[in-house]
Amino acid sequence: RTYSDTETEGQLLNSFVQYFGDSLGRKIKRMPLIEETVLPGDSLLTLPVVIIGNGPSGICLSYLLSGYRPYLSPEAIHPNPILHTKLEEARHLSIVDQDLEYLSEGLEGRSSNPVAVLFDTLLHPDADFGYDYPPVLHWKLEQHNYIPHIVLGKGPPGGAWHSMEGSMLTISFGDWMELPGLSFKEWAASKRRNIKSDRVMPEEIACYYKHYVKVMGLQKNFRDNVYITSVSRLYREKDDEDRSHQNEDISTQHLEMEDGQKSLIKRNWEVRGYQRATDGSHVPFCLFAENVALATGTFDSPGRLQVEGEDFPFVLHSMADFGAAISKGKLRGKADPVLIVGAGLTAADAVLCAYNNNIPVVHVFRRRVTDTSLIFKQLPKKLYPEYHKVYHMMCTQSHTVDSNQHSAYTSFPEHNVLSFKPEMKCVLQSASGLKKILKFSIALVLIGSHPNLFFLKDQGHSIGHHSNQPITCKGNPIEIDPYTYECTKEANLFALGPLVGDNFVRFLKGGALGIARCLAIRHKKKHELIESGDGGGDGVP
Repeated sequence: RTYSDTETEGQLLNSFVQYFGDSLGRKIKRMPLIEETVLPGDSLLTLPVVIIGNGPSGICLSYLLSGYRPYLSPEAIHPNPILHTKLEEARHLSIVDQDLEYLSEGLEGRSSNPVAVLFDTLLHPDADFGYDYPPVLHWKLEQHNYIPHIVLGKGPPGGAWHSMEGSMLTISFGDWMELPGLSFKEWAASKRRNIKSDRVMPEEIACYYKHYVKVMGLQKNFRDNVYITSVSRLYREKDDEDRSHQNEDISTQHLEMEDGQKSLIKRNWEVRGYQRATDGSHVPFCLFAENVALATGTFDSPGRLQVEGEDFPFVLHSMADFGAAISKGKLRGKADPVLIVGAGLTAADAVLCAYNNNIPVVHVFRRRVTDTSLIFKQLPKKLYPEYHKVYHMMCTQSHTVDSNQHSAYTSFPEHNVLSFKPEMKCVLQSASGLKKILKFSIALVLIGSHPNLFFLKDQGHSIGHHSNQPITCKGNPIEIDPYTYECTKEANLFALGPLVGDNFVRFLKGGALGIARCLAIRHKKKHELIESGDGGGDGVP
């Protein structure tokens, strides 16, 4: 790796620690940014929490860790009488300090995670029934509940929302995209933004998230242009640990070596990466954390067909690339159609984009048009007319109905792509086994995306519901405790958002609640141990 000069490195170091209190002053010269030659066993600053990912998941978790606490509003009455009775029982306590399992018992919603359903119904009561009730919560900033943490992201706060196609509307209502404590509608009105419908453009949401971090005073915890290269456990021999007092982690774990002769203790996490400086150089860093929260989302790696020819330059895998090809005029005057593969909303966005630019489309997807699991079946026609327009074309303009391949749109239901050929041809196969060869101008494969957890051991395959398989939002999310969001297979590692199956912003906020409660309890226990003289530790006081 190329290291920048000492001055630049020192500036980055100061930016990491300047908000963690004067008590760190004596340690600043050697932490937490270190040369690669420094051994992990040295006495280095350990942060209580490092959050990887600065999208809405990471932002919401930072909000709660910063000391913001939700309480039942004095005048609030939740439409669910059983839940309201439970809330009244501990009105004097914040939701973070209550038994989340007890509160979420019996609730039903569109998330498989009970705390996500609980927090959603507190913020948007009966939203799935079409009601627009106000939240039953109000928020207080309690400085004594602040837990030092840092949020690392590749771009500005808001994550992938800054790179989404700007001309498309969000699938969710603007209100459902908002984060606690700041109404999206009020923010839009204050910015004199003309929001014409309940659904908004990703650009608006990205601006809202960026502003949210600023107005809530969270900037001190955020670092942009940061790329993580590895997150790994540190180990120490038990004998060494006994000599250096008790591990600061309350839940110390012992691991036996294969020969049974040495006992190792799981220590803290080591987080390595680099920050891209304004001049383009890479400034490496190393942080140590008691806890790591994964909030990276699922937009890192586009899904691939894994077929021959998929790596040809004319086979694209993102809307951004497709939009760039259109803006550069690469498709202007082309007689052959664009080949779009996929039956989700992103593929539908691509169809609309091509249609609006007078570009003919061949649309290939594996499912039947009558498949009840198609996303279009779950969207009300009045709220999502553009997507139902695409679905109507998928059903009525099939290749079996219109043999003219040069019409504006032709669908190929129940077809698989077998290969792409260098002469810009594609080999398709129908459900009956019949093969077809189509010529196209550009191909666009939009079959979902997956998280890229390359920085974890075995790319995180060991922490999913199905071991030794890649993590995916639907098929193999990270396995967590449903109330703390801690990975069941790796202590002190947490995950939230799409990584645990919560794709929608309205539900990922529950993950932040579960993690904040878990860490608040542990933080309190740790301080009690320190005050009683039973525990040491090198974490932030």
